[in-house]
Amino acid sequence: MALTCCVLASGSKGNATWVAGPAGALLLDCGLSARETMRRLALAGLDHLKLKGIVITHEHRDHIAGVRVLARQLRLPVMATKATWAASGLDGVVRHQAIAAGEAFTLAGLTVQPFSVPHDAVDTVGMVVSAGAARLGVCTDLGQALALAQARLAGCQALVVEANHDPELLAEGPYPPWLKQRVRSRHGHLSNQQGAQLLTKVHHSGLKRVVLAHLSEVNNTPELARTEAERALAELDSPAEVAVAEQRCPGRAFEV
Repeated sequence: MALTCCVLASGSKGNATWVAGPAGALLLDCGLSARETMRRLALAGLDHLKLKGIVITHEHRDHIAGVRVLARQLRLPVMATKATWAASGLDGVVRHQAIAAGEAFTLAGLTVQPFSVPHDAVDTVGMVVSAGAARLGVCTDLGQALALAQARLAGCQALVVEANHDPELLAEGPYPPWLKQRVRSRHGHLSNQQGAQLLTKVHHSGLKRVVLAHLSEVNNTPELARTEAERALAELDSPAEVAVAEQRCPGRAFEV
């Protein structure tokens, strides 16, 4: 049994990832407008009628901007932790199904295991989505990859992981000091090097694909992020293929 994944958008201007199994699909976050989300689904050749729900990782606008309209248009339930839901401002507008870190749930034949990650939101989660033996890990928006995240992501055949910034570009860039500190804090975002270190921690012989996500358009480049990840994987003699998620267009759909 296979999973299909497509990162529709990734970055500070909006995040959304499609994950599908034989019985339907889920949208992990919906930080684009509903219209743009539908446009990107069409561009990627994905059928919006297969969507069975939206799962929110946390309440920041670049992850929930399109939830209200898309959920209403497609009559989709929205899954989020109680704290995230309370902070999202979506209560009373769409159907909510409470989830909790550490408690797996199943929808559309997909099993989703949320796990806590450190980020400056009320209850941010990463996720492992599985169907049969196929396992996909999605983990962005975290300031450090703690042992819990490493344990959950171990054994996944494909990963969507954060490579937000290059430390030198961040230090020399235009962000004000308070924002630079937020980005590099333990509740901020992973650097290219930290993302690469995470890959070395969770790597195994069955890892086939890595998608680097949530790249800063100001403090990073796809080339820098890819170089760090590929260097780490090469030292492990890994055959895993590395791709970089984009902000302005959907990536190529791939099977897990």
